[in-house]
Amino acid sequence: MKIVFLDSTALPKHIPIPRPDFEHQWIEFEHTSAEQVLERAADADIVVTSKVVFSREIMAQLPKLKLIALTATGTDNIDKEAAKEFGIAVKNVAGYSAVTVPEHVLGFIFSLKHSLHLWYKDQLQGKWTESKQFCYFDHPVQDVRGSTLGVFGKGSLGSEVGRLATALGMKVLYAEHKNTTQCREGYTPFYDVLAQADVLTLHCPLTPDTQRLINSETLSHCKKGALLINTGRGPLIDEQAVVDALKSGQLGGVAIDVLGKEPPAKDNPLIVASQTLPNIIITPHIAWASDQAVEILVDKVRLNLEEFVRTGK
Repeated sequence: MKIVFLDSTALPKHIPIPRPDFEHQWIEFEHTSAEQVLERAADADIVVTSKVVFSREIMAQLPKLKLIALTATGTDNIDKEAAKEFGIAVKNVAGYSAVTVPEHVLGFIFSLKHSLHLWYKDQLQGKWTESKQFCYFDHPVQDVRGSTLGVFGKGSLGSEVGRLATALGMKVLYAEHKNTTQCREGYTPFYDVLAQADVLTLHCPLTPDTQRLINSETLSHCKKGALLINTGRGPLIDEQAVVDALKSGQLGGVAIDVLGKEPPAKDNPLIVASQTLPNIIITPHIAWASDQAVEILVDKVRLNLEEFVRTGK
């Protein structure tokens, strides 16, 4: 079996994928552009990738390819219908970030509530050393306990965020789908969550119904000064609308780990706004990547490879 890993830098170098327990040739590239895919995958039985795009056109020219093994949960970069037609299996990994993503969300909540990012920036400029007393009060500090958290998406990640938030003394509301007429037990109507939540966190899947779920209209229903956190999918929010809400004070702060295009362009509205607005925190799609989570992920990739060779599925 010839295995070609097309974008190895999608994983940290110090935690490599364990080699599968069958005879194989392993070839690895740090990055692969769209123009390089055909050449590099031409003789591969198995391709390992995170974000390289496999379109119908590409797969039609790879008759030897039997498996696309993803080092991620998302499969948006694969034309799955075409893969099925060409007899190419697609295997992803899930569940590896069940601890690290919720912890990242809590870190965002504490950073925004206690202005941790702003106190840190101050010290880069020596501000405390210039103070005339033992402390100063330039940034807001608010307790997390007693706040209301609105969670959009009640899967494994949203549920774990809710569990941790409850332990901290937060009131947790799980939002019902936006356009539903009946509210399920354990959920709160969508617009009621917007109106009541001090902090909003997004964990719903990206679908046509959730594309730009947070937009100028939904933001207008939010509690003034609410905090918005997105560790889900970038297109869940209208980025310009979020910036406008920050500038108007409708949102009190935003913490983002995902953007609509990654890596983002330099003129991305949130990237630009983060240079001047104090209440934006951006991390580079890293919420999933604790060492412990990556170790689980790479082992699941290995198991996927071995299962496919053993069973053909």
